[in-house]
Amino acid sequence: MNLAESFEKAAAAIRNARALVITAGAGMGVDSGLPDFRGNEGFWNAYPPYRRLGLSFVEAANPRHFEGDPAFGWGFYGHRTNLYRATVPHRGFALLREWADRFDQDDFVVTSNVDGQFQKAGYRDDQVLEVHGSIHHLQCLAPCCQAIWDNREEIPVDEATMRARQIPKCPHCSGVARPNILMFGDWSWLSNRTRGQEMRFDSFCAQHAGEPLAVIEMGAGTAIPTIRYTSEQLGRSPQATVIRINPREPQIGGRHISLPCGALEGLEGIDAGLRR
Repeated sequence: MNLAESFEKAAAAIRNARALVITAGAGMGVDSGLPDFRGNEGFWNAYPPYRRLGLSFVEAANPRHFEGDPAFGWGFYGHRTNLYRATVPHRGFALLREWADRFDQDDFVVTSNVDGQFQKAGYRDDQVLEVHGSIHHLQCLAPCCQAIWDNREEIPVDEATMRARQIPKCPHCSGVARPNILMFGDWSWLSNRTRGQEMRFDSFCAQHAGEPLAVIEMGAGTAIPTIRYTSEQLGRSPQATVIRINPREPQIGGRHISLPCGALEGLEGIDAGLRR
């Protein structure tokens, strides 16, 4: 099956669905201009100072930096906060919303991204599950309590040294605050916000059990396969069709659909099929 035929097949699955589940990994943001952290080279191209320090993404995204050197920890996460605030979601986000409206479908987003781009594109908080948390929410590093609050901090960063010039503080104990994100080797992440999102997603799935379901997966790789696993679990239902959009790792078996292209190209190709 060529790509044009796959677009038509995907369009038919979406047109016939009663509900949409949108699953997204890091590749979803590439068409918005966000950096691709795939492998050390991709990470170092986005953040050259870490190449000089010999730090990988796994090592940079570690909560120990907030404990030992919070200006360094917030250098990485402050820069990402500022980047995500400035980024405009690409047209594919709007297409997904348009399809749900056009075909009167309920929809829910499951993403491993912490960038808040789906909410920025108009999705409500109560229809998004952020499995690794959100950079737009903070918690106490200790933590001194279970509080999670909105990140309204201004965090200037010296990009030559990747050190923050201002350290966000916990409003409850005045200690160091950190992003409410599940990092590598993380034992202090507060998961209660994400657990609430999981409960809403479980309710969504129960409400649409046995109905035709289209799962649109974008930019989810195999290195940390959380999103791919979620898509495949949903795809076990005989009423579900998974549409996997991925330029490097599009493989999926059974009746499901593989689109070997980037997120925006895939969504625009499907949209052309839906308009015919």
